[in-house]
Amino acid sequence: MRVLCAFPEAMPSSNSRPPACLAPVALFLALLLHRSLSSQAGDRRPLPVDRAPGMKEKTLILLDVSTKNPVRTVNENFLSLQLDPSIIHDGWLDFLSSKRLVTLARGLSPAFLRFGGKRTDFLQFQNLRNPAKSRGGPGPDYYLKNYEDDIVRSDVALDKQKGCKIAQHPDVMLELQREKAAQMHLVLLKEQFSNTYSNLILTARSLDKLYNFADCSGLHLIFALNALRRNPNNSWNSSSALSLLKYSASKKYNISWELGNEPNNYRTMHGRAVNGSQLGKDYIQLKSLLQPIRIYSRASLYGPNIGRPRKNVIALLDGFMKVAGSTVDAVTWQHCYIDGRVVKVMDFLKTRLLDTLSDQIRKIQKVVNTYTPGKKIWLEGVVTTSAGGTNNLSDSYAAGFLWLNTLGMLANQGIDVVIRHSFFDHGYNHLVDQNFNPLPDYWLSLLYKRLIGPKVLAVHVAGLQRKPRPGRVIRDKLRIYAHCTNHHNHNYVRGSITLFIINLHRSRKKIKLAGTLRDKLVHQYLLQPYGQEGLKSKSVQLNGQPLVMVDDGTLPELKPRPLRAGRTLVMPPVTMGFYVVKNVNALACRYR
Repeated sequence: MRVLCAFPEAMPSSNSRPPACLAPVALFLALLLHRSLSSQAGDRRPLPVDRAPGMKEKTLILLDVSTKNPVRTVNENFLSLQLDPSIIHDGWLDFLSSKRLVTLARGLSPAFLRFGGKRTDFLQFQNLRNPAKSRGGPGPDYYLKNYEDDIVRSDVALDKQKGCKIAQHPDVMLELQREKAAQMHLVLLKEQFSNTYSNLILTARSLDKLYNFADCSGLHLIFALNALRRNPNNSWNSSSALSLLKYSASKKYNISWELGNEPNNYRTMHGRAVNGSQLGKDYIQLKSLLQPIRIYSRASLYGPNIGRPRKNVIALLDGFMKVAGSTVDAVTWQHCYIDGRVVKVMDFLKTRLLDTLSDQIRKIQKVVNTYTPGKKIWLEGVVTTSAGGTNNLSDSYAAGFLWLNTLGMLANQGIDVVIRHSFFDHGYNHLVDQNFNPLPDYWLSLLYKRLIGPKVLAVHVAGLQRKPRPGRVIRDKLRIYAHCTNHHNHNYVRGSITLFIINLHRSRKKIKLAGTLRDKLVHQYLLQPYGQEGLKSKSVQLNGQPLVMVDDGTLPELKPRPLRAGRTLVMPPVTMGFYVVKNVNALACRYR
C-alpha cells in the first residue's frame, strides 16, 4: 500500500525529503492515538514495556527473613497482663469470677498477671472474711446495701470448671455495679489528679477471689506489696506483708512478688523519699522473709518498677542495682506514651512517638548491664495514655498501632516480658470494657498470642528503605517484624514464620516475599476498624468479618484468608496485619 502526502505548494520542494518517508511517523502517531482512546474507554490492560536492567518498581518492597538463627528469644509469657488495685475500691474485684471475663483472660494465657498500680503502696491486708459484717453493717455506700450478702449468695451457686469457680452474675447486679463503678471512677480520678490517695483494704476473701481468677485463667499471679509502710528510720515495715505471705502460704497460692510501684514518685505521693540503696535493702529484707516459707523459698522477685528513666530515676536504679541487682529475677520499669488529657487520634500515628520507647530501653539496659550483665528486663505497666486514658481514643482501633509496635520493638531489643496495664476496669487503657466486651487491643493481643512465638527473627528489606536498619523500619511508617510461629498453634507446622506489619502510610503498600519466603503459601490476618467511626472505632474486623464473642460466651474462631503462593502482600493504608508464611522449614523455628 502506498501512502500519499500532500503539501501546500508554498512549501519548498526541491531540497525537501520525499513525503513518503513520513509514513512510519504517521503510523506511530496513529497507534498512540488508538491506545490512548482505548485506555480512556476502560481498557486498563498493562502494556509491555522494556525495563532497563536493574530498574525496580518504586512501590514494591522486597522482604526476606533470616531463618537460620533467632536474634532474640523472649519469655513464653512475653505478652502479659495487669490488674490495678483500684478494682477493690470500685467493686469490680467481686466480679472476677464472671465466666465471660475468665474466658477472655484464658484467651491470652499463658501469661503473668501483675496485681499492682499507683494504689499498691496504699494497700493493707486484713485477714478478715467479711469486714462489712464485722463492722455490724454492709457499709455506708448506697450501692453496697446488702451487696456483700448478694455476692455470698452468688458464690454458693458457683459452677466448678477445671477446679475453678465460675459465676453467672445476674444482670441487675452487673447494672448496679456499673453505676457504682462510674461514681467511684470520679473519686479515683480526683485522687489521681490531686496526688492524694486513700488506703485500700485487701481482705483474705478478696485475695481468694483474685487468686481464683488468675488460676482459673491460666495466669501466674505477681503481687506487688506496699513499700510505703515505713519505720521511723525509713526502713520498710514488713508487718502487713508478712501477714499476707503467711495467709497465702497457708492456702498454697503460687505467687511471685514485687515491692512497691514507681518508688521515684514517693516524695510527691507521701512526702517521704526512698533512695535506690534503701530500696535495695528493702528487697533484700523481703527476700529474707520469703526464704523461711517453704512454698516461697524459691519464689521469683521482681523490681524495682521505676517510672520513665529520667536523670533522677536512673540514679535511683543505679543505687538499687548496686545493692540488690542480684536479688531480683528481673529488673522492671514502666512507660507511658501520651498525656491522656491532651491526646488526639492522629497522635497514635506519629512515628516519633512510636520510637520514644527505644531510647528508654537503651538507658535501662546500660545501667542493668553495668552491674548484672544479662539480667532479664521487663516493661511493666505499659499504657498508651496517662491519667487513665481517654474515652474513644485509648480504647479505639487507633491505639493499636502503639501497642503492636511496642510488642515488636521490645522483643527486637531483648526485653523479656511486657505487661499491659490494664486487662480490665482501670480507665480507658484496658483490653476489656465494663460490659465485659473485648476492645480492639484485646483482639490484637489475641492474634499476637495465637500466632507469635518467642523466637525473634531478623528482617531484611529493600526498596523504599532509606538506610539498612536490620529488622523493622522502612521510612518509619511501614514497620515489619518477624517471629517463629507459635508452636502451640497446631494449625501450622514447626518451621513456619509469622510476620506482623504496621502500615501508617495513607496509601497501600505492596510487599513481595523474597529469598527463603519466595513462592510460599501465606495466611493473612488483616485487622481493620469496623463501623462508621473509622480509626476511633471500638470494633474491629478480621479479613472483612467483624470480631465478636459467640452467643454462648466463647471466643470466635480466627479464620485466616489464604493467599496463593507467590502473591504480593498488599497492606491497605493505616492498617495492621499478621501473615503466616507456611512450610518455610526455618531451622530457627523447628525446635523449641
